[in-house]
Amino acid sequence: MAASSIAAFFAVSFLLVLVPGADWAYAITSGLRDRSVVPAVGGLMLGYVGLTAVVVAGVAAVVARTPGVLTALTMLGAGYLVWLGATTFAGAKDAGPPRAEEGAAAGPGARSRVLKGAGVSGLNPKALLLYVALLPQFADQHGHWPLAVQIGLLGLLHMCIAGAVYLGVGSLARTVLRARPTAARVITRLSGVAMILLGAVLLVEQLPH
Repeated sequence: MAASSIAAFFAVSFLLVLVPGADWAYAITSGLRDRSVVPAVGGLMLGYVGLTAVVVAGVAAVVARTPGVLTALTMLGAGYLVWLGATTFAGAKDAGPPRAEEGAAAGPGARSRVLKGAGVSGLNPKALLLYVALLPQFADQHGHWPLAVQIGLLGLLHMCIAGAVYLGVGSLARTVLRARPTAARVITRLSGVAMILLGAVLLVEQLPH
């Protein structure tokens, strides 16, 4: 795999990660409500690991060619986003820096945030199609490295880029808004609305035309 292909993929991946979406909304919400954004971002990365594994295994290509399966995945992911957005919006009153007695990033709360993050990224069918359409284009079909290894490395690179950006987004939200509870509540509600709208758009796209 040529260095130029890796550099080109890095540029495209970085630009795509900079586009706000459900991952951004979840990272911002975590920054405003949790003592640490690491569990939430770790969950997002776990979802990307799963998507990379699916692409490497060739399952994603089969899913993309099977409308019924893809529709079911889309509706499942959309429903999850709507539910997560609704709970985020409802919990906006608690946004802001957590109290010391609320606990640290360990324990069941951290596990819950990891699982939610994995659902946000891993159940996003558009991210699945992005992996199917994007990763193979930058792999060398006739290179010395097996295709699965190349795709796995590109997926790992994308995960690292996304992780760095989301950590920055969540940490910045926490640092800038921790002393502004009113602004934090507004941003949390907007994040919830954004996830609801994204889920609703995905559901509408599945309606017969």
